[in-house]
Amino acid sequence: MHYSNSFITFVKYNINIMLPTNCPSCHSQLKVKCLKCENCETEVSGLFDMPVLARLSFEDQQFIQHFVINSGSLKEMSSELKLSYPTVRNMLNEIITKIKKDEK
Repeated sequence: MHYSNSFITFVKYNINIMLPTNCPSCHSQLKVKCLKCENCETEVSGLFDMPVLARLSFEDQQFIQHFVINSGSLKEMSSELKLSYPTVRNMLNEIITKIKKDEK
């Protein structure tokens, strides 16, 4: 997905370390093996799939977050990103396609 400079600026200052979702050796999808409570040290072990949204790129996750914050208004998103409505709609369509592909 190609993002405009305004979208890159939009997400640029929200720097997070992304949870790895693919194996650095073979690029297969990683699974979660253990979760730990930092408060009481309880651990839950198993083999869990990553949530679909967690498997998206950081930029796609940021787009979805701002889409929800804007109550799903593509008009508001296009104004905020300084992009045309059809461009923002295409960005959303690309994310929808990725999610549908991942669900199969």
